[in-house]
Amino acid sequence: MSPAKNASKDLANQRGAVQSQTPFGQKFKSWRQHHRISAVSSLLRLLGMPLQTIMTSLVVAIALALPTTLFIAINNVQSLGDSWDASPKISVYLHTRAREAAIEGFQKELSDRADVKSVEYISPKEALASFQTMAGFGNALDLLEQNPLPPTLVVTPSAQAATPAGLVALGQSMSKSALVESVDMDMDWVRRLREIMVLGKKIVTILASLLGLGVLLALGNSIRLAIESRRDEIVIVKLVGGTNGFVRRPFLYTGAWYGFFGGALAVLLVELGHQSLAESVASLAAAYQSSFALAGLSLFDNLSLLAVSTFLGLFSAWLAVGKHLNEIEPT
Repeated sequence: MSPAKNASKDLANQRGAVQSQTPFGQKFKSWRQHHRISAVSSLLRLLGMPLQTIMTSLVVAIALALPTTLFIAINNVQSLGDSWDASPKISVYLHTRAREAAIEGFQKELSDRADVKSVEYISPKEALASFQTMAGFGNALDLLEQNPLPPTLVVTPSAQAATPAGLVALGQSMSKSALVESVDMDMDWVRRLREIMVLGKKIVTILASLLGLGVLLALGNSIRLAIESRRDEIVIVKLVGGTNGFVRRPFLYTGAWYGFFGGALAVLLVELGHQSLAESVASLAAAYQSSFALAGLSLFDNLSLLAVSTFLGLFSAWLAVGKHLNEIEPT
């Protein structure tokens, strides 16, 4: 052998073996393919044990349907309150010597305002006749030499102005008129309704948080059992070089499928409850000559509920796998 060939052979032996590099495109293709295989295999595995899948999904569905139903109830109560003729009123008492023409002009000025829904004028004669119809006031009012009641404008603010701040601003604006003697604002009703709605939403938020925690625990326990049942398979995969991410992926899809099925059942339960009550509510509203209709979930609400339930399932699986997968190592 020539000295040049011997030198080349020695140089190759000094360099050793050359490690092959996998292109990024090939890595991404393998990663995407494993995601698809994991999603399909985990779905088929759940469909292969229908009883356990249905029971676990029902736990998720009930936990999601309860706060969703309360949320719908609060929204309907708020909508019903807005449709009642119970919106806050502002009583504007005018000077007793105010002329009819000036009162009519002031009434028209208020009616043209954007923050005013309607204005009703009550003359002193109409107010006195109303008092006389009340029990115990007729004989007392007959003793009066003249009518002491002032002309009154009952102002109903618009929906945008029916807030404590809006009522105060509207009342202060009207009190600047020379015709106005005093302004009486009915703000207690607004405060009560808003406090009830705020309290109801807080209760729904707390209940949803507690039930969401219950969903995490229930699904986490199901994923833990699935991990334990496949312990030997996980050990073999790790022995041949499988990473934790490779092993974790099917269980994450299992949790996501559990959450999706639970969300779909929750949407179905809520819709069934809405359909069962809608006719009775419509009949009750018709008896009170109201056009109120029970509102349910919109398409966006249904999709949001599915997205939240799927995320809860995925997150619970991630927590469970992260805790238990590290404990399974080949010996």
